[in-house]
Amino acid sequence: MTTIFKNFIGGEWVGALSGETFANVNPADTRDIVGTFARSGVEDTRKAIDVAREAQPKWAAVPAPKRGEILFKAANILESRAEAVAREMTREEGKTLPESKGEVGRAINILRYIGGEGARLCGEAIPSERPRVFIHTVKKPVGVVGLITPWNFPIAIPAWKLAPALIAGNGVVLKPSDLAPLCALRLVEALDEAGVTKGALNLVTGPGSKVGNELVVNPAVGAISFTGSETTGSNIAIECAKRRARVQLEMGGKNPTIVLKDADIAEAVEVVANAAFFSTGQKCTATSRVIVEQPIVEAFTQALVERARKFKIGNGLETGIDLGPSVDEGQLKTVLDYVDIGRKEGASLLYGGARVSDGALAHGFFSTPAVLGNVTPTMRIAQEEIFGPVAAILPAKDLDHAVQIANGIRFGLSASICTRSLTSAFEFVNRIEAGLVMVNLPSAGVEYQVPFGGSKQSSIGMREQGSLAVDFYTEIKTVYMKY
Repeated sequence: MTTIFKNFIGGEWVGALSGETFANVNPADTRDIVGTFARSGVEDTRKAIDVAREAQPKWAAVPAPKRGEILFKAANILESRAEAVAREMTREEGKTLPESKGEVGRAINILRYIGGEGARLCGEAIPSERPRVFIHTVKKPVGVVGLITPWNFPIAIPAWKLAPALIAGNGVVLKPSDLAPLCALRLVEALDEAGVTKGALNLVTGPGSKVGNELVVNPAVGAISFTGSETTGSNIAIECAKRRARVQLEMGGKNPTIVLKDADIAEAVEVVANAAFFSTGQKCTATSRVIVEQPIVEAFTQALVERARKFKIGNGLETGIDLGPSVDEGQLKTVLDYVDIGRKEGASLLYGGARVSDGALAHGFFSTPAVLGNVTPTMRIAQEEIFGPVAAILPAKDLDHAVQIANGIRFGLSASICTRSLTSAFEFVNRIEAGLVMVNLPSAGVEYQVPFGGSKQSSIGMREQGSLAVDFYTEIKTVYMKY
């Protein structure tokens, strides 16, 4: 029997006012219905916003260190359920079970790290130029914030938005992706059980055109944090600008890994294979452009193709699987279409890029990891985000040429280099246009305790994660006292 999951509004689990629902389907086996969720609309969202606005002062009145203790407790609750939540993540999103376990662990770490910020939510004492005047600053919550999260990290991204929003004392309305809403719901369950003030934390599922749009345009919502597509993020920025609401956008990337001729080819292949193909390439930090110095292009390419051939494709719940499915049929079609576009542009398909539908895989959205050679910087496959297991190899004359190619796009999220030269590494770090920079490490793979975000069209607004995460969800009040 399919489980029915509801919205969480005002401390209660309630269905959509319309009574409508939608199914959450396992992308590895569409016969498996993970659950049925509320297809909410504008009125449901307005109710959640109103409840959050009413409860926010009560939650803010809880001392910040005590709010931190609640996040610590939520981390413990989630940790006790980690195995079950990881299995649910693999069922609803498709990533392998080890990757799901790692992501649940990351959400737990985020709750604990940001929980500690409750005891550090302090301002400054600043000297005045006038006698007997004491000046200090205080961090205050924004009020009500709307969080719109994607499907590719269905618990980590909700956690890294929810935790700082709550520790700062805000009321929150969370809208997870319809493609993977269950893990966000499990996170909300843990936070509610841990003791977040009723009404301060709300979850509403449903289409972005209704739920997401209402969060963006509603005047009671003081800030919007969004992770998703560039097109949607750009529209959100425009709408928020109209009413001067605070906005934070993470909109993906077209991330390069540069491989210089002095690199260890075997290690570089592992770095690229990890970043390009793990999680089925469905990471905003995934490597999709591999810029290789010309003397080793042929050797590196052959080695990467051989590595791609070794990936075991299948249901992520099975042992030994390396590559799960695309999240849905539309995303699979996008991946296959871009492979075809690359071939028509003149690139050589060296391996993969085909749907896999043998046996049980016929019920899922599987494809082989693709490696394309003879790619030029102006091709669409070298400029546009694909969000799938596709690696395009571009030759470069030297480091200068490689950096020029790497920077020749509108995105600037993550970038990596493989080299034995300390000088080349520092040149790359100083000149690359990206918010996340890796040396001899995959472009995809970030830690919870440091800032996350990009430059150019990848990101707008303040950084997420780390100690800076709280800044977006707070306002500074400056106090002058004459004594």
